[in-house]
Order: sequence, then structure tokens, then C-alpha cells
Amino acid sequence: MTFGFAPSSAASMSASAGPFAASANPLHRMLEPAEWAAAGIPLLRNPREVVSELHGLHRPRPSMAMVAVLDPEERLLASASFIRRPAPADGWTFRNSLLDHLRRVIPHDLRRRTPVRTAVLVYCREGNGRWTEEDGAWMWGLRDACTLHGLRCGAYITLTRDGWQVLGEGRSGRRPNADSPPEAFDLGTAPSPSPRTEGVASEILRRAAAR
Repeated sequence: MTFGFAPSSAASMSASAGPFAASANPLHRMLEPAEWAAAGIPLLRNPREVVSELHGLHRPRPSMAMVAVLDPEERLLASASFIRRPAPADGWTFRNSLLDHLRRVIPHDLRRRTPVRTAVLVYCREGNGRWTEEDGAWMWGLRDACTLHGLRCGAYITLTRDGWQVLGEGRSGRRPNADSPPEAFDLGTAPSPSPRTEGVASEILRRAAAR
């Protein structure tokens, strides 16, 4: 797994069943595109910028999930990436993985009456950008993880060889994509460090986030 810190946004947290209220049937732990669209997920002002920054930080490959926390100005506060285990798609499992990585990179906001930070998820996978049941399970997992960490649930974005797509919105772009090299993002005059595993990002990224 890799972790990244840098500059974050906010969104609207939809109601979610409690951690033990879900059906035992994995097919019930997923969201259809219409359900996702009806949940009032806030729009990113510049999804390509968010995807490009995460792409540069984590250098994704298929089956890698990148979860990021954004502040109200849509600056990236913290991010983490991990590889999806080869098992049937289950929103409960995805929720637990996302929640575990969120807890590692940023404190919860459960004491706030209204969430001010937003979590977004970019998932790199094979295929095209059309919705799949696996995407539905990631959507369910993201929504529930946000509820349990006191965050607003933000966009779910797929990254394939065709490009990126914000599911439920229809916005998309060809670059970056699963095959493209990372795009440079502004870290002042300092060179971009290589991602580190099993730990937080370098001091360079922390200083960039503080600016």
C-alpha cells in the first residue's frame, strides 16, 4: 500500500445503514447508478485535477484503489492506495478496507455535527468506464466508510485504459488513464519523490500540503 499527503473538498453524506444492518447477501451491498445519482453526491469542480494528482502520487495499476480526503477548497489533505484482493465484489469488504486506510492517514470527524471534509475514490481497473457490479460494491463501501469516519461521501471515479469517468455524472476524460505515465504536479522546485510503501508520504509532500 502507499500513502500520500498533499493539498482537499467537501460533499454530502447520504444516509447509510449501520455497520451491522446490511443484508448477508453481497448483491444487496452495492448501489445502482440511479441510487448513487439520487444520493446527492457533490460534484467535483475539477475532477481531472483530482485524478491527475492521485495518478501522480500513487502510479496506479489495475485493481488499485486510491481513496483521498479533500478539504472544502478541493485540496488534497491525505490519500492512500491499496490493491483489491482477488475475491468476489462485496461492499462490506470494500467498506472495511477503505475505513482501515482512512483511519491510518487522517483523524475521523465524528465529533462534528456536519462533515466538512470529503472522501473520493478512484479505482483503476480493466474494461471500460461503464458501471459494473464491482463499481456498485465500491460505491456502497465508500458511502458507508464515509459515514463511519465522519466524512462527506464524494465522487467515485473509474480509471481504465480508455481514461477516467465520474460514475453517476457522465463527466470523463482520456487522460490520465491506466496506461499513461504520471503527470507532473506542482511541488514547488522540489522533485517528486517516489511513492513509499507501508508508511506516510515524504516530508516534501507534507510541506506541499501545508502551503
